[in-house]
Amino acid sequence: MGTVFLRRLSRWQAETEREDVGDLFTDALRDEPGVRAPDREAFIRWFVDHDVQQDGFDMIVAGGPALVGCAYGFRAERGGRWWESFTEGQDGLPAVAAARQVFVVTGPVVAKGRRRREIGTRLHRELLSRNGTLPQLALLQPGNAPARAAFQSWGWGKAGQLTPRDADGTPVEAWTRLPA
Repeated sequence: MGTVFLRRLSRWQAETEREDVGDLFTDALRDEPGVRAPDREAFIRWFVDHDVQQDGFDMIVAGGPALVGCAYGFRAERGGRWWESFTEGQDGLPAVAAARQVFVVTGPVVAKGRRRREIGTRLHRELLSRNGTLPQLALLQPGNAPARAAFQSWGWGKAGQLTPRDADGTPVEAWTRLPA
């Protein structure tokens, strides 16, 4: 299984590795109890056309040599376009309502065969090493017990919920962590 190395990707590198990132997200989340795995093509389109284009995009990948994990995030301005993808704004989340910006965290996601080896914790820590001065926000599917347990162990707490406009109307849990 070998050593797993972390590296930071630029926007261009993230776009270049979109196929591997799409494979990782769909394979890692497939057949997980309480989790809706994304459609691979729709995920890649959203990742490249939306997430990578956000201000302050930052991505960490884990590999050795194949991709076994990743986490990424970006800054979301108060009242900015990212908030428009939800039926309600950040005012309903007291932990971040007063902030001018928040850092939105996606992942970490780790390949099934590589879990329970601290890869997710390392990805989380490295991603926030540059972005830990802003309030942080992560959106978790309500039934994703492993993600909830991981975020809770990293000092996050559930702050409310947001309902994506383009989804089936099912709210996602909004978890926050204030800067240290």
